[in-house]
Amino acid sequence: MSERIRRDEREESLSIRALARRHEVHRRKVREALANATPPERKVPVRDSPASGPYEAQVRAWLTADLTAPRKQRHTARRVWQRLRDEHGAQVAESTVRGLVARLRLEISSATRVVPIGQEHGPGKEAEVDFGEFMAWIGGVYLKLWMFALRLSHSGRAVHVAYPNQAQESFLDGHVQAFGVLGGVPTGKIRYDNLKPAVVRVLLGRERTENERFIALRSHYGYDSFFCEPGIGGAHEKGGVEGEIGRFRRRHLTPVPSAGSLAELNAMLAAADALDQDRHIAARTETVGQAAAREFPSLRALPTETFDVSTQLACHVDAKARICVRQSYYSVPAHLAGTRVSVALGARSFTVRDGRPGRPAVVVATHVRSLHKNTQTLVLDHYLEVLARRPGALPGSSALAAARTAGLFTPAHDAFWTAARAQHGDSAGTRVLIEVLLLHRRLPTHAVLAAMATALALGRLEADLVAVEARRHLEPVRRTPVAAPHTPRETGHNARPAPTLSNYDTLLAPWEASA
Repeated sequence: MSERIRRDEREESLSIRALARRHEVHRRKVREALANATPPERKVPVRDSPASGPYEAQVRAWLTADLTAPRKQRHTARRVWQRLRDEHGAQVAESTVRGLVARLRLEISSATRVVPIGQEHGPGKEAEVDFGEFMAWIGGVYLKLWMFALRLSHSGRAVHVAYPNQAQESFLDGHVQAFGVLGGVPTGKIRYDNLKPAVVRVLLGRERTENERFIALRSHYGYDSFFCEPGIGGAHEKGGVEGEIGRFRRRHLTPVPSAGSLAELNAMLAAADALDQDRHIAARTETVGQAAAREFPSLRALPTETFDVSTQLACHVDAKARICVRQSYYSVPAHLAGTRVSVALGARSFTVRDGRPGRPAVVVATHVRSLHKNTQTLVLDHYLEVLARRPGALPGSSALAAARTAGLFTPAHDAFWTAARAQHGDSAGTRVLIEVLLLHRRLPTHAVLAAMATALALGRLEADLVAVEARRHLEPVRRTPVAAPHTPRETGHNARPAPTLSNYDTLLAPWEASA
């Protein structure tokens, strides 16, 4: 409009009245267009909201409270309208409430928005740590797992380790594994959120009551800790590892990974970390691996001693010779039933020691931690002494079923057992099998299996024979020495020098000298 008015005035020299009549506008509008080529901004009149105005403060309070509510349980504009209508008797249109909610949300978000400030991190100075959850198939079971991630702030190199939980032993073990892969420790600080394995209580400001085990870890490796603000407000303070977990999950854990065990899955994660060494971060010219190699000399060297991440527990052994660790049951030697044992609980496995007073603290059992709750892990060897007295309990025992599933009780054992029962009877034949199983404690498995095959071939199903044959299987093969050429004596097919007694004279020399 303004351009057309100016063109008509320039080309036809029309008066203000004629221009106003032609373009059907007020003469004031014509004078404004001739005075300035850029039309002035339209003034939006400020109008009262007679319908929704009385409820604006209430709607603002609802939307402000939504900032801390679960994302899927926050007010929609329709829900706000329903509450105003039902709880306050408001006579207002839903479209009017929608406009009010949109305006107030914009105001609230502008007031609470935190603008992150870019940071520069020196080589080897800082790192960030966090846990992220993901799903995986482990042994055919769909599980929720936790991924420990430690990321160097300068180079962006990260280490990822999968754990079945976020317990303290997993948290500590993640540091040990990550520092071992990186080959060093940051000389400055590592940023954390307020994880329970690190923080016992959040105090005023940045003050924290830290976990004693975490303090020991930090002291062992010689770095400082920095704790972010509680809640979502502190997420930007360690945005590097937050984004790294999401990137790694999308890049390497999509589709949902499948592995036979947790160890196999961690091998897959380690391979993915190695692959990420060739990627570029944003517009950097060097790869992550090149930046990490440049950063490596700035890291502090690892301590000579390995940090012990295990948690010490005291467990009662029940009547079935089991202990309960983290809601799962594990067997121990049957003679410990009814006693107390000490457990050194690690992230992936644990060891059990005899905790009875006056006895040496010897390791009596070692187990891999179960990924599932309310399960039991039984070792057949722990019950052999009891089964030797009660051989009839062996065929239907849970320990035998577990040994078959794990592949420890092989078809060779079954064949020997069947033959032994046929030769000696059920009870006596089962006792022979148990005596053979006890041989596994002191002889290698392959030697015992070979001896069992020999006993089957000879038709003599006896534990003593199996023991003798197993030891014979371990003996080195004796070779007959080959005689040198032109030997004075040859016997049969083997030629060797004739024996002499000349060396015996040397034994008399010390005695003759003393005489």
